[in-house]
Amino acid sequence: MRNIAALFSMLMPGFGQIYNRQFIKGVFLIIVEHYDNVMGKINTAIHLDFNGFHQKALESANFQYVLFYPGFYAYTVWDAWYFAKPNVDKTKSAIPFIIGGFLGEFGAIYANRLSIPTLMVGLLMIIPMIIGMIAFRNH
Repeated sequence: MRNIAALFSMLMPGFGQIYNRQFIKGVFLIIVEHYDNVMGKINTAIHLDFNGFHQKALESANFQYVLFYPGFYAYTVWDAWYFAKPNVDKTKSAIPFIIGGFLGEFGAIYANRLSIPTLMVGLLMIIPMIIGMIAFRNH
């Protein structure tokens, strides 16, 4: 159940919280996600990048909003994962998610040096989080 909540938040920040029956928090996170996504033009950048227009993708993104997203995204996934099973050690279980947030942040900062920026930044965030979900699944 924990991994399902986290996967829902990976698909759309806030969905994992709704899955955990934290409806107000989930709706709030969905609103924040949509605001940041629209203002940062993140979906436009993803669309352009995946269609081979890497430079246009970088030019379309508003980095004042994009740079907020990796930490927010990592937090929503960790929050959904953590609250799906109470009494988990917050300190240890958060480390892979914090690493994912930092790697996503650095990836966004240096996106112009990456071959497929949005995919690589996404993978920089998601891979450590999945490793953390696997490593702490029984804790």
